[in-house]
Amino acid sequence: MEIGVFSVSDITRDPTNGSMPTEAERIKASIAIAKKVEEIGMDVYAIGEHHNEPFFSSSPTTLLGYIAAQTERITLSTATTLITTNDPVKIAEDFAMLQHVSDGRVDLVLGRGNTAPVYPWFGKNIQDSLELTVENYALLRKLWDQDVVNWQGKHRTPLQNFTSTPRPLDGVAPFVWHGSIRTPQIAELAAYYGDGFFANNIFWPKEHYMQLIGLYRERYEHYGHGKADQAIVGLGGQFFMRKNSQDAVNEFRPYFDNAPVYGHGPSMEDFTAQTPLTVGSPQQVIEKTLSFADSFGDYQRQLFLIDHAGLPLKTVLEQLDLFGEEVLPVLKREFAARRPPHVPDAPTHASRKAARNETDKEAEAVAHG
Repeated sequence: MEIGVFSVSDITRDPTNGSMPTEAERIKASIAIAKKVEEIGMDVYAIGEHHNEPFFSSSPTTLLGYIAAQTERITLSTATTLITTNDPVKIAEDFAMLQHVSDGRVDLVLGRGNTAPVYPWFGKNIQDSLELTVENYALLRKLWDQDVVNWQGKHRTPLQNFTSTPRPLDGVAPFVWHGSIRTPQIAELAAYYGDGFFANNIFWPKEHYMQLIGLYRERYEHYGHGKADQAIVGLGGQFFMRKNSQDAVNEFRPYFDNAPVYGHGPSMEDFTAQTPLTVGSPQQVIEKTLSFADSFGDYQRQLFLIDHAGLPLKTVLEQLDLFGEEVLPVLKREFAARRPPHVPDAPTHASRKAARNETDKEAEAVAHG
């Protein structure tokens, strides 16, 4: 099980003192959080993509490239890379470059985003959203998998004898997760290609995501990539912890009540009962996180949103230290003990390179009789 952190990159006023971080402060904070993620033994740091206020992360690969130079072990990923409004050629080039500078420590989550105005900003029509997703991803796969691409589609100019550079590291493209909160066609797309499926899983009741993940698993097996329970699933989650659960509730309540996403809506108690948000002690975080597999099956990646709603950097780093001391070792041990032997680990560059080499050897053996 890979366990890590993802950020939506919001810039939000701290409701307890009225302070508002600058863009520069939030960007530097994300770097500090990523370094802390590695320090405490977590596996993944992921950052979203937005092109509007109140978010800062318009260029995730730039930020992740810098973080790559500051870290040695963690996987660098995106919480969303917009497959609809980004040019597939630029995605292919940016993430192949990030592969090289990070020694392969990169994958990405593709999604359509949740900001309607982004489409005209990049010369696209939101009505074409699903068409853009399918067409752009098919082109992205070709750009990574084929050295020379000839291509023609509906939504961009044709390519003739085109080679994207740099080529993927070791000839192995970055692993792709497809993110969705509501669209079954995205689950189908992930299953068709044998890619991962990432369910954000932070705002809606679990029954909604159970349907999407169930569809993905069923179709993954249908397309011959493995058994349904071997499909590659990632989940989001949220927590706020203190050693004493009531301290956590008291401290987090003003942040919850004023958060741009869910503030002024359901009570914190109702929200924690209906969604994966845990506000309480380390033991409560452990128990709730371990319960996810009861609903979604054994899965490969768990990412937590912890740096949002105006929480100051000092508090976020305290959360991570507490998580590393009291939660992470237990989750690692329990997930490993519970997972059946036939359920695979999350794909890495090294594992995918080894699988590719094994396939090449088998093909060569068949060719030589």
